[in-house]
Amino acid sequence: MQGTDADHEAFVRESDTRVRLLSPLRFTTVPALRRRGLELIGAAGAELTIDLSGVSSADSAGLALLIDWLARARADHKTLHYVQPPEALRALARLSDVEPLITGKDAERAVRTGS
Repeated sequence: MQGTDADHEAFVRESDTRVRLLSPLRFTTVPALRRRGLELIGAAGAELTIDLSGVSSADSAGLALLIDWLARARADHKTLHYVQPPEALRALARLSDVEPLITGKDAERAVRTGS
């Protein structure tokens, strides 16, 4: 199934290694965003940064999507960074005990130890 133009417009390429996400991260947006995000990760070199400052809202499905993208990048031996997550997304990640994965602070330790 092909994505729509809107799916592609949700991501704005800022450089070869950085894109900005301009979309809510919600249950209704996750399927299309997942496909496009996986395409970007697959096409990326060793490292990709996703700027989350354009995320207007998020729910648990959106948080799960960010973790899914991290897992895919790791499986592909790539580094994926998130920058500028909105406070509401950080709060949701904090409640779910995965904030280091989203903020990058202490993320390696969190992935290694599961904490």
